[in-house]
Amino acid sequence: MGTLDLFRLDGRTVLVTGASSGLGAGFARALSQAGADVVLVARREDRLRLLAEEIEAAGGKTAVVTADVSDPEECKGAAEAAMAAFGRLDGLVNNAGVGSAVPALKETPEGFRRMIDVNLNGVFWMATACAPLMTRGSAIVNVSSVLGLVAPRYPQAAYAASKAGVIGLTRDLAGEWSARRGIRVNALCPGYFESEMTAEGSEVLREMVADQSMLGRFGEQSELDSALLFLISPASSYVTGTTLAVDGGLTVY
Repeated sequence: MGTLDLFRLDGRTVLVTGASSGLGAGFARALSQAGADVVLVARREDRLRLLAEEIEAAGGKTAVVTADVSDPEECKGAAEAAMAAFGRLDGLVNNAGVGSAVPALKETPEGFRRMIDVNLNGVFWMATACAPLMTRGSAIVNVSSVLGLVAPRYPQAAYAASKAGVIGLTRDLAGEWSARRGIRVNALCPGYFESEMTAEGSEVLREMVADQSMLGRFGEQSELDSALLFLISPASSYVTGTTLAVDGGLTVY
């Protein structure tokens, strides 16, 4: 097998949460282009259907599953639906998430709990639903954030806590599953990319990124897709328990 072949996902099935828009939709397109059958999971079925039509028109195979990742039973249902559709599950991209920018003293208990329920608990519920169905050589990529690594530039205590928790959870699951089950688990930490989450206040964010990162700009979807393909594919077969920041140098500047 040549080096470039290691990035191929032919014959593999990958489940992507938060696939109805933004980074998740981009991930699904990239995974399909690499040869994977893709299970699209999110709450907005209409958007999932449109994405599925697009991917299938380009020759890919998809399955659409509506689920709220904060519900453990719905996560189990999504994993079972992947098996029913394709008979196997080789990869999971835990991408579903919500964002906020609320000062800690103004954060409501409901808002904080919702952030943890989706961004952290949802990663755990989906990972534990999928892992028993995966065979050796499978991979899980948990999408965290640079704000799980460095102090936020804006008041985002709930979001930062949830994303830092994803990194800690990733290390533990890698320790539990890599040798015993043959499932690699890694975290991907995006910086600032075009998405629904960054659309609000975009100009302020762009000024901050221009001033406080080495490359001085937002990232492009393709620049994050390539990192995801590395972590989910056999190209990273000796990589587990790690955190990969794709942030234009924001975390070290």
